[in-house]
Amino acid sequence: MKASRFIAGRLRYEGKMAMWTIALSFFIMIVAVCISRGFRKELREGIALISGDISISNSTIDFTGENPLEDASTIMAAVDSVGGVAGVIPAVYRAGIVKSDSEIGGVIFKGVPGGGDSLGVSVPAKLARQIGLSKGDALTAYFIGERVKVRKFRVDSIYEDVMGSSERPVVFAGIGDMRRLNGWTEDEVSAVEVLLEDDWRGYEELEWKNGEIGSLLLLSAPDIRTAPVATPATARYPSIFSWLSVIDMNVMVVLLLMTAVAGFNMISGLLILLFRNISTIGLLKSLGMTDASISSVFLRVSSVLVLKGMAIGNAAALLLCAVQNLTHFLKLDPANYYVSFVPMSVSPRLILAADLLSFLAVMVLLLIPCLFVAKVDPAKTVRAQ
Repeated sequence: MKASRFIAGRLRYEGKMAMWTIALSFFIMIVAVCISRGFRKELREGIALISGDISISNSTIDFTGENPLEDASTIMAAVDSVGGVAGVIPAVYRAGIVKSDSEIGGVIFKGVPGGGDSLGVSVPAKLARQIGLSKGDALTAYFIGERVKVRKFRVDSIYEDVMGSSERPVVFAGIGDMRRLNGWTEDEVSAVEVLLEDDWRGYEELEWKNGEIGSLLLLSAPDIRTAPVATPATARYPSIFSWLSVIDMNVMVVLLLMTAVAGFNMISGLLILLFRNISTIGLLKSLGMTDASISSVFLRVSSVLVLKGMAIGNAAALLLCAVQNLTHFLKLDPANYYVSFVPMSVSPRLILAADLLSFLAVMVLLLIPCLFVAKVDPAKTVRAQ
């Protein structure tokens, strides 16, 4: 082994093009992984902001303010003790119509704890642009019921809503304002929204946790017919989760293609290295080195090149992610992609996994040209030299 390491240190591999090809391949792989995770993170956080990862309510969330979920504090205490739950939030919904000087639009008002000071609201940026609202402006809202109720709110803040391109705009207000509007008590809400830890926000994990919470609600309900219903975000937004699955599949294709490109470029480079050192191979065989030991010499040289290319590709990809997260210079159309910029989220665990699997795959492919070593006849090569 020491002899193999010594000889490998004396060999020089001049295939710089192969190294830069490997660097480009790893750059594309890491960027693809970060973009995929960025989309998942942005959209799942956007969904959690609007409706929670899991929503507990009566059969449907009541936007009219006539069918509240009662005994919310007991439900929240029970659900908050479930493993994987990061938090529970009471929410009061009410459909309304907002009006400016020249525009009107239908919205959903969502009252949450800390949603705003009395009659203060947070408005999505898309709605603010549509009806010309700025921070500090007055927002007149009309609520239709047995009689029309009018409230004049104050715009305390404007937020970016990643779901605004596909859903009715959600205006956040104080939960107390919405309870007074609906005439509800302190323990009545439209829904209890469950926020899960990141490890439980995958499709299968979310479905599993929803079933666990749903079973808990059924077991603790005095009457199964009136038990509240747990609805996962996967059921409320199936198209978004399907779209994320397509992105994940595309990333897998990119990883396989880039690994193949890097592997086959290294195969051609290693073959060139072997051909240039036929006499060295013959000499080592005549000195008693086995085919496996000789192959390990060239694999060591190749592995160093692969690691250099990997390091360059990783560094360039992480630099791009950092710049993009700071500047958002790569833009997207939110009507098609839900967000206005290319989201990138760095996960050291995913990056290391992609690097390791790709490196191992390339090294396995490099075993193919090493079969050439067994075909070298030391008698011919040494004599020819």
